[in-house]
Amino acid sequence: MPSASNLKYFWGDLHNHCNITYGHGDMRSAFEAAKEQLDFVSVTPHAMWPDIPGADDPRLKWVIDYHTGAFKRLREGGYEKYVAMTNEYNKEGEFLAFVGYEAHSMEHGDHVALNYDLDAPLVECTSIEDWKQKARGHKVFITPHHMGYQTGYRGYNWNFFTEGDQTPFVEMYSRHGLAESDQGDYNYLHDMGPRQWEGTIQCGLEQGKKFGIMGSTDQHAGYPGSYGDGRIGILAESLTRDKIWDAMKNRHVCCATGDKINIDFRLNDAFPGDVVRGNSRRIYLNVEGGSCIDYIDIVKNRRCIARLSGPLLPEMPEGDMVRCKVKIEFGWNREEQYVHWQGKLSISKGTINAVEPCFRGAAFTSPQPGEPEFETKVNRIVSVTDKDTELDMYSSKNPNTTTPAMQAVILDVTMPKDGMITAEFNGKKFEHSLSELLEGSRSHFMIGWLSEAILFNRAMPESCFMVEHYMEDTEPERDTDYYYVRVRQRDQQWAWSSPIWVERI
Repeated sequence: MPSASNLKYFWGDLHNHCNITYGHGDMRSAFEAAKEQLDFVSVTPHAMWPDIPGADDPRLKWVIDYHTGAFKRLREGGYEKYVAMTNEYNKEGEFLAFVGYEAHSMEHGDHVALNYDLDAPLVECTSIEDWKQKARGHKVFITPHHMGYQTGYRGYNWNFFTEGDQTPFVEMYSRHGLAESDQGDYNYLHDMGPRQWEGTIQCGLEQGKKFGIMGSTDQHAGYPGSYGDGRIGILAESLTRDKIWDAMKNRHVCCATGDKINIDFRLNDAFPGDVVRGNSRRIYLNVEGGSCIDYIDIVKNRRCIARLSGPLLPEMPEGDMVRCKVKIEFGWNREEQYVHWQGKLSISKGTINAVEPCFRGAAFTSPQPGEPEFETKVNRIVSVTDKDTELDMYSSKNPNTTTPAMQAVILDVTMPKDGMITAEFNGKKFEHSLSELLEGSRSHFMIGWLSEAILFNRAMPESCFMVEHYMEDTEPERDTDYYYVRVRQRDQQWAWSSPIWVERI
């Protein structure tokens, strides 16, 4: 297939929260954190809940109070402050900021309104359907999220989905979990309840709905793009407001958990999000991951028609000069206080092609009673040359044995196997040859046992993070078949393309 050289993925977070309503962390810190690892953002205030329940239920009084109090603050000057700061951070061609806000709904599920205009007003509504009616004729996307909760309890109801420009995509993954189906990784564990089938992505696709698939963090600690919590990738020509908006409108979007996994998926002349006609389907796939690929599925309707498996352990590449990706992580501190990491990573030979940040915010999904005010610690890549990168980061203790809080970067390097990769941080220095890291990961405590640590992950050669595949499908099953791609890495980072729909002739 010819290269899509005029298109590339831009990455962002269109649904996240800070203390402008209910959440933690200052709004300016949220924008600063977004600039460090994203191309675009909408820092999202909570705006309304038309059918809020529990007026006579003492169990829910605290929940009602913090919601209604935040809505009031937003209308008493908070929204104007938010719009002004969004405009301040928006830089055409460099970093895009969008005005958006969220409405909850027991009946219809929670939604985020994303506006093209940087002076968009706060539109009041009596329901999500009323909100959608008022948005008609305006450049606004209204996107459902955490779709797998119980219908009638803020889960999504596909009966209210309207295909077209107003809802071109839905949010399948966030801190709440994964709503691809009622099975699989990232179950719903929040106190809003378990995951069920009715609102999920596959349920909607099986009903014949057409929509793109995206992710965002729904983070409540002022850290947009928090690594592992969800991101949206947009396939566009350039980082301009018009190009990004048009790509979203045309469903040219993808979903990732954390790593910016590039999925070049095409069917005949179609890109993800497109609808085409034809009985003979040429399927082309070229994936570049951030680490070792576990498997890639090509899904047709309800079936996996191809599974491309990666290696259990990456094979040692031939030759001396090799391209690898090496993820270096910082954290595992035991104390409650943050560890401030200051220093640099460097290589002795070869070239650093890119440095990919994997920065996390605190693990808040919603506020809890009695929590003190929280300060967002912004992680930064201070500088990058072809030989080194200077970092300034903060790691907290992992809140439990299943929730990571480490900070990390991925070094994309081309270097000889005897070249050294060195970490110099907080007065300590550790180094390993690329050859050592191709054999396996290496870790170091900074002070001693139960202190903070640095992990040099196994070096990943191109053979384990790049996959290309071509196949043909000449058997239409329905009047309209849908196809999409899902990628799983061995480090549990995922990405999904939007579907391509093919109509039978």
